[in-house]
Amino acid sequence: MHLDDRQRELAEAMENQGLWPADSPWVRRAILDTVPRHQFAPDRLWTWNGHNEYVPVDRGRDQCAWADLVYANPEDSAIIQILNGLPSSSLSCVAVVADMLDSLILEPGQRILEVGTGAGWNAGLLADRAGAGLVTSIEVDADLAAAAGRRLAAAGLDVAVHAGDGNAGWPAGAPYDGVIATYAVDEIPWTWVEQTRPGGRLVIPWGRLGHVALTVTDDGRSATGWVQGLGMFMPSRGIDQGREYHAIRGDGPPDRAVHVERGLRALADVNLLFALRVSHPDIRITTAQTKKGLTVRLHDGVSSWATATVDQTGTTAAYEGGPRQLLAEADAGWRHWEERGSPGLWDFGMTVTPEGQRVWSGTADAGPYMP
Repeated sequence: MHLDDRQRELAEAMENQGLWPADSPWVRRAILDTVPRHQFAPDRLWTWNGHNEYVPVDRGRDQCAWADLVYANPEDSAIIQILNGLPSSSLSCVAVVADMLDSLILEPGQRILEVGTGAGWNAGLLADRAGAGLVTSIEVDADLAAAAGRRLAAAGLDVAVHAGDGNAGWPAGAPYDGVIATYAVDEIPWTWVEQTRPGGRLVIPWGRLGHVALTVTDDGRSATGWVQGLGMFMPSRGIDQGREYHAIRGDGPPDRAVHVERGLRALADVNLLFALRVSHPDIRITTAQTKKGLTVRLHDGVSSWATATVDQTGTTAAYEGGPRQLLAEADAGWRHWEERGSPGLWDFGMTVTPEGQRVWSGTADAGPYMP
């Protein structure tokens, strides 16, 4: 199957799922016509082998498998780099790229700072809209930065790509009309706000679960905005990601069985999951639906884990290990969410000042959303 066919299938999937942004028609044109994704995909991509490691997929050896990764489902990213056995850079999934570009409210002639160049595709989309010489992109990995610069130049897109710490921004080009990040942070760096003009826009992945869009106030002393949608992003390079669930769980028996009173199927609700991410940021929760039922896994990245399985009859079996009682902690966050009126994902917002950030629900003056 030709690359054009793969691209058309992805475009149709985006259309059928209502994922093309209606308020930013330029996004669809740029992704499909002027800045095609495959032009920025390196010849080697990576995929999980289903067992214990990521394996390379080389364009020269298997063109079809490579194309399948480039033009996968709207929610699938394409891994372009592995470090220490884990993904460290990717071509972000098309659905989230389109949503974030829409959230930026980008107009021609605006000056934009991108942090996290990666393969250079997102920078190319920005430049196609903003214009030549108006996009600055920072990439911590010098090799990735150089390769992205070459791809952008080959595509005829004028982007200034610099190797450096994205969290520091690029003060030499400030002030910017907008800032967009392609990696997740738990704390929004004040430097990004400081380098954005009053009234400017910042679109930032937060907490590896969603992205926020903030507007800088007229006095430049804060930025406030709302959660815009879901999306999993790789964290800022150098951040300790902690241990994975399976490493903490191990092969031994659990420390204890746990009685669960609630119906845990509600944990598949993205609104509740996001609220728990806000109230208990160190607890990582994943859900998986299988033929046998729903499996929920929790861990803290350090030494505690929990798992619960809800079968087709609604019967729950739950077990834990480690010093913390993660299911009880998650239940406390769940109750807090209900007491606050069960706010949805888009009811949450954030305010960032030089002193730090505050996540709230409802209105910015409602106070922090914390138990």
